Amino acid sequence: MDLLAALSGLGFGLSLIVAIGAQNAFVLRQGIRGEHVGVVVVICAVSDALLIALGVGGAGALLQGELVEAVRWAGAAFLLGYAALAARRAWRPSALRAAGGEAPGLRAVVAATLALTWLNPHVYLDTVVLLGSVAATHGDAHWWFGLGAVVGSVLWFTGLGFGARLLRKPFAKPAAWRALDGAVALIMGAIGLSLVT
Repeated sequence: MDLLAALSGLGFGLSLIVAIGAQNAFVLRQGIRGEHVGVVVVICAVSDALLIALGVGGAGALLQGELVEAVRWAGAAFLLGYAALAARRAWRPSALRAAGGEAPGLRAVVAATLALTWLNPHVYLDTVVLLGSVAATHGDAHWWFGLGAVVGSVLWFTGLGFGARLLRKPFAKPAAWRALDGAVALIMGAIGLSLVT
């Protein structure tokens, strides 16, 4: 075992994943609401592990041209649609579960989690291309670097999803949900527009 490579992967992986983005905002929201948190955390962590493995295995060279373009446009459409839904929830408090709205079912949550993960071009650039390139600089220890990054991903999503319950008390008020949904709408809208432009 190459502990230095694994720790480097852990630190580098966390530096990429901790940034506020569409996926993290969704995990945080589900964690606060306490809805299907385990499923969301598992999907995000397993997806990241697969993408990291692809990157460490050298698949970054394949992600060029039309494939990236297709993912970029699909991701932009999804993120802008999700931003519109979040903006609607922020604008209309009656759309909030705290005010009596209905919680999304497991199928809808799984679909949203998969879409936020696999239709996000930034995920491919960060995990497959960038992380894969840095892993390659570790020579024979590149898989240990990748393992460290996977551990970082598991720790982050677990902490974010299950740790968000600590915010439930402040989010007992509809105004807090409106603020969160407003922030989510802005973040997802900005990322979606950046993909288009």
